[in-house]
Amino acid sequence: MLFQSIRRLRLFVYDILQNDEHDTLFSRCVDYFLIFLIMTNVAAVIAESVDSWYYPYQEYFTWFENFSIVVFSIEYLLRLWSVAEEKPDDTTWRQRWEWLKSPSALIDLVAIAPAFLNFFVTIDLRFLRILRLFRILKLTRYFASLRILLVVISKEKGSFQAVIFILIIMIVTASSGIYLVENHAQPEEFESIPKAMWWAVVTLTTVGYGDVTPITNAGKILGAVITILGVGLAALPAGILATGLANELAQRVKSLNKTFERS
Repeated sequence: MLFQSIRRLRLFVYDILQNDEHDTLFSRCVDYFLIFLIMTNVAAVIAESVDSWYYPYQEYFTWFENFSIVVFSIEYLLRLWSVAEEKPDDTTWRQRWEWLKSPSALIDLVAIAPAFLNFFVTIDLRFLRILRLFRILKLTRYFASLRILLVVISKEKGSFQAVIFILIIMIVTASSGIYLVENHAQPEEFESIPKAMWWAVVTLTTVGYGDVTPITNAGKILGAVITILGVGLAALPAGILATGLANELAQRVKSLNKTFERS
């Protein structure tokens, strides 16, 4: 009897926090409350950076932060506990482990982790305030467009990994090349390959701040080649993301049409 009561309670929590198809007034109120709490947390972090606002009301900021941590921690634990209802036929520990590795669970963990860091290591409080801004990522759970974006990134992670790997190779190659041709002409700006990586990054990404520029003919030719390659390289992630979004939306439309045809 007790076990059945616990199962009913767990199913209720799952429907409120995890089940997107469960839509009731109470579930909507919970979602709106969490969205409001996330937004006010972000606003609080921004306000705390203004000393004339933070120090006179430091006690209120601290109280609000402690309240938010309690709420977010309870939410995290309830989601971990109730996710076992997603697939009742599967083992509980496996479902919870899979959920812990999911992007949404990692975002939830990042949202509460900074508050507990000071219990184990000494960290500058200003650094912790900035980390709390990651709580805005929790909003991805409540907006369909953001969830689709996360799905696309997850599906195309192999392509993004390839682009990152190519970018790393290009940065190492470009910084090594510019070091060889510019080191004697500009020993301070291109003192070493690691220092030349700054120029390689801003050139490959076509940002070009202009604080470090080649002055030799060989350096200018190399810089031009790297800039042209950077234009194409910068377009790769955008193309992958656009194609992934188009495919995901097409699949969802196709699935929706099949649902309507069956009904």
